[in-house]
Amino acid sequence: MALPKKILSRQKEITALFFEALEKHIADILSGKAKESYHIKEFARILFIHPTHLSNTIKLQTGKSPCDFLEARLVEEAKRLLSESTLSIADIATKLTFKEATNFTKFFKRFAGMTPKQYRAQFIDS
Repeated sequence: MALPKKILSRQKEITALFFEALEKHIADILSGKAKESYHIKEFARILFIHPTHLSNTIKLQTGKSPCDFLEARLVEEAKRLLSESTLSIADIATKLTFKEATNFTKFFKRFAGMTPKQYRAQFIDS
């Protein structure tokens, strides 16, 4: 049985609102307004819905979890900062709300397949 159009449009609305909130949060992180990265419950609170409902809706609409999108955006910004700025890796880690540079390095390596230092070296050598 297909879902009613009203439910489908609400799912699309929630998904769009999540992406707006995500981009605002990333901008707040980069500007220093946000000192910690949001968890799913903070995004759900902003959208006035239950965290499970938000997570299920995003997964239904995109095939990925909200955390996947947050992590991807953080990696994207980390890559941009590593390639375009002279900030130290520790400063980039702090800017992206990581408490320790080692945690940032582990996070970055998990998603990028190399350390931040190795990633940056590609741009210095070229």
